[in-house]
Amino acid sequence: MPRPDQLASPASGTQLPGVPAVPSVPGILTAAEVLATGEHIAARQEPAGAIGWPDGHSDAWNHIECAMALSACGLREPARLAYHWLRRTQRADGSWPKRTEAGQVTDPAAESNQAAYVAVGTWHELLITGDREFAVQMWPTVGRAIGFVLALQAPRGEIAWQRAADGTPASYALLAGCSSIYQSLRCAARLARYLGEPQPGWEQAASRLRHVVACHPEAFADKSRYSMDWYYPVLAGPLRGPAAAGRLDAQWPEFVVPGLGVRCVRDQPWVTGAETCELVMALEAAGEYPKARQMFADIQYLRDADGGYWTGWQFVTKAHFPAERSNWTAAAMILAADALSRATPAAGLFRDLPAGPLAGQAMAGACGCATAGPG
Repeated sequence: MPRPDQLASPASGTQLPGVPAVPSVPGILTAAEVLATGEHIAARQEPAGAIGWPDGHSDAWNHIECAMALSACGLREPARLAYHWLRRTQRADGSWPKRTEAGQVTDPAAESNQAAYVAVGTWHELLITGDREFAVQMWPTVGRAIGFVLALQAPRGEIAWQRAADGTPASYALLAGCSSIYQSLRCAARLARYLGEPQPGWEQAASRLRHVVACHPEAFADKSRYSMDWYYPVLAGPLRGPAAAGRLDAQWPEFVVPGLGVRCVRDQPWVTGAETCELVMALEAAGEYPKARQMFADIQYLRDADGGYWTGWQFVTKAHFPAERSNWTAAAMILAADALSRATPAAGLFRDLPAGPLAGQAMAGACGCATAGPG
């Protein structure tokens, strides 16, 4: 991943010189097939810019993942429309509703990881386009979102998973969500430095969060049945090196179904495309490229003829489950293809979260332990 001072500044809507417009993974997916998947997502974007679930509702996190996938395919106009939707629908406190449908809020609560992810999307778009004007335009949105998130951070470092509609913060934090927020804080801090607006408080918050993810499992609600709790500390960057490899190896037999993909839930006989692709990116980030590539090849049976992807597969009844094709699954496929092929300047988004002082100098005093954190 290039540093901010290495970014070019072409006009909005242009490709960086010499960079392929669309990722491809030889022997698995061609560039034309990846582009067809991007176009499948774009065709399901609402006129106002929202990119939603199969049932029609939208949330900020999955919307942003789809915007990133569109940009990785070179589909600049629908990607920018998606970011315009985020700017337009952000609430005064920096959050987005947990659930919006047809422009109407159907669940006014707000999740911390959903709000934070706008920083990842903005940094991803900046890496691909080098468009400083876009970054300047998104900066107030990112700043408000990070402010909302950090207001939910406990002294030890974990971040409550949501704030209810009445303003009450949740009484617990989620490991996968906090891991994702760590990546968001790192991207937000990089964006701040790029724009000449350094935010040392964000960097300190990231250090505290990384420490609690790496060293304090008791800080989080037990969601260990779900594969996301297994791989997200690696995918989003809190764990690197031997700690990352050890975590992936330890629960591999519990979650990976050979030849089929990753179980969404440890004790249920179904695998999902999005979780499998996120594990692909976690493996790639951890230096396990052969495993990542094989898993990406294995999951392609979920691909449909028009470039869309089925959400999952129930391998006992041998049926698609749920019986739907989801935009976020298609988006995860595109982002995994980019990570494997290293086609765009944002291909290292999940790999190149440098250790540096944020990772190595955890603020252990805030939690009362002396552990600096693994990885």
